Amino acid sequence: MARVYLQPQLRDLTMGAAEVEVGGTTLREVIAELDRAYPGLARRLVYGDGLSPGIAASIDGTVTARGLLAAVAADSEIHFLPAIGGG
Repeated sequence: MARVYLQPQLRDLTMGAAEVEVGGTTLREVIAELDRAYPGLARRLVYGDGLSPGIAASIDGTVTARGLLAAVAADSEIHFLPAIGGG
């Protein structure tokens, strides 16, 4: 199962858990599993067909550009982070 690390802003929905393990082969499936375990989490992470504005996902140390379609391995580490813009 993938290990998901959650920022403090999301922990009110996970009863304070900073990391959890869930199944899934894509980021969309992982978020669906998270939402089953912690209802309301998907509303904070997903907007339409993509990640919510202001949220980035790092899978195994790489910020994904594939969004919810990004592949997740059984031993992946996933971090949901505030997206950083620049200019």
